[in-house]
Amino acid sequence: MPANILNLPKFLVISVENTDHDYHIYAETKQAPAKCPHCESTELVGFGRREQMVRDLPMHGKRVGIYVSTRRMQCRGCSKTFSEVLPEVDERRSMTSRLLAWIGRQSIKRTFASIAEEVGVVEGTVRMIFKDHISELEKDVRFETPTWMGMDEIHLIKYRGVITNIQNNTVVELLPNRNKETIINYFAGLEGRERIQYVAMDMWAPYRDAVALMLPQATIVIDKFHVVKMANEAMEKVRKSFRESLTPKQRRGLMHDRFVLLKREHDLNDKEVLLLSGWVRNYPELGLAHRLKEDFFKIYDAKSAEEALDKFAAWDIAVTHEVRDAFSDLIRAWRNWQPYIVSYFDHPITNAYTESLNSLIRVMDRIGRGYSFEALRAKILFTEGAHAHKQKRPRFERRSGVERKEQLDEIKLDRIPHMVGFAMDEMPLKLPKVKSTQLPDAPKNYGADISTLIRMIEEGEL
Repeated sequence: MPANILNLPKFLVISVENTDHDYHIYAETKQAPAKCPHCESTELVGFGRREQMVRDLPMHGKRVGIYVSTRRMQCRGCSKTFSEVLPEVDERRSMTSRLLAWIGRQSIKRTFASIAEEVGVVEGTVRMIFKDHISELEKDVRFETPTWMGMDEIHLIKYRGVITNIQNNTVVELLPNRNKETIINYFAGLEGRERIQYVAMDMWAPYRDAVALMLPQATIVIDKFHVVKMANEAMEKVRKSFRESLTPKQRRGLMHDRFVLLKREHDLNDKEVLLLSGWVRNYPELGLAHRLKEDFFKIYDAKSAEEALDKFAAWDIAVTHEVRDAFSDLIRAWRNWQPYIVSYFDHPITNAYTESLNSLIRVMDRIGRGYSFEALRAKILFTEGAHAHKQKRPRFERRSGVERKEQLDEIKLDRIPHMVGFAMDEMPLKLPKVKSTQLPDAPKNYGADISTLIRMIEEGEL
């Protein structure tokens, strides 16, 4: 009889067939059923056998199929027949429990088609196991509600909502859309939402309305980069409109103008400074738009909200009618969202890491072309090894020799009576006090760390 290569203690291997791509293993259970599942009678007799094929983990690079000679039994007490329940087997899918768990873990990292090919099942089976696995993870995995929350969106076929923890640079949720109703429902089921202090977002009204309704204690901060981006867009409008009126020769003189004009003035090298000075001298309208763009960026150097408002008022006056149409969207956005924009100067938090996450999600979407939103969400949120944890229990620190000596000196050995037979419980020893400590709470899970996700995708682990 061959050795039990299955490493399943409750099965007895009868024979093994080895082909180029598969192992066909014939086995049976070691223990016959002891009682009837219907009436629990122990008076059972055999009622034949049937062969049942069960899939198992791939072995030695080959697919594994276990052909179990399953006993059928009849109960003399109730006259009912039944088949034995196979141990360590998920009968709903005719595969071992360990294979089911393995497919669930692998489906987060790999494509369904590659797993199906390796195991020998259809892709639909892997997809169903993946859904069940994610449902279990969502029950067990709980991310800490961020004190500083970031809200943004990513376009994957349509816009999806992204929720991040700004303090810990992690992502805690991907929503199927960014509609107000979806966001309200998310907040309604969010445990500890009253602890949220700040919410950084772009200028999307459903975000603001949902936060105002469900998180009245939170301060809304419009992300700095979404505001200054509009200054760059206004600069681009002026540049494109201006180039249309130039001759081909003049356009050649503005070679690489977009790169130079959108770059911050203090980041220009000597060659770029020389080019810019020539353009500003020859084309005053272009120079005006560039100066307005730079001056708007400088508003964010303000030390307070009042100073920022004063700088914007002065900047608004400087926007002449020649370029006002190009900067109109920025001016209107500032006026409509002013209370939330100037909140940044009292609470300077940004959504910069959320923006980097959006780039990461796009890369993953290109690599796994054809992923559903649910699969992409699972890969972002539940990839093993990507979560940022914090253990509330402090690490063990070795006591120094000096501290130990000081405690030993507190023991007054000279007070120990020297008479023989003195009861030990009456000895007036002054022992060092031990501080009582509570058992540590479970480690906090802050979500999927963005930098770890980037490293894993660069190394091909996702």
